[in-house]
Amino acid sequence: MTRWVPCYVAIGCNVGDCAANFRRATDALDTLPETLPWRRSRVFRTKPVGGVAQADYFNAVLATLTRLSPDDLLTQLQRIEADAGRCRRTEQRWGPRSLDLDLLVYGAVQRGDTALTLPHPRMAERNFVLLPLAELAPDLVVPRIGHVARLARRCTDDGMQWQRNFEW
Repeated sequence: MTRWVPCYVAIGCNVGDCAANFRRATDALDTLPETLPWRRSRVFRTKPVGGVAQADYFNAVLATLTRLSPDDLLTQLQRIEADAGRCRRTEQRWGPRSLDLDLLVYGAVQRGDTALTLPHPRMAERNFVLLPLAELAPDLVVPRIGHVARLARRCTDDGMQWQRNFEW
């Protein structure tokens, strides 16, 4: 029997009805096989990264235990993105997204290939990942990256705001 692995996924949106996109995504995630229901951080409104002119993002982090392999989980995340209207082939890098699901951490797995890099290579640079991740797993030590709570304490105020009325 495959063991349960703790996983953390960033969720973001800045196109369309983001609350509805978050709801549909978390409903789909909660029905994945071999995966326990997902826990969620608060939602933050953040400025976009990458220099492309676009609306602010809504970001959060989700946590679960799964028996899916990293590749199978990634496939499911990308299917859910596509169901929300995301087309990776035609989108602009760091451009607007109807839904963005990034696998941040899959247990202690360290991997870097064309399909998947774990842990996520830029998560330590992104306050919109670290602050919500620290809500869910402050004691998590991410391989090659460090202690989540310590990293989150170093985050500067870059205009992130907790969205109290974001209902998902």
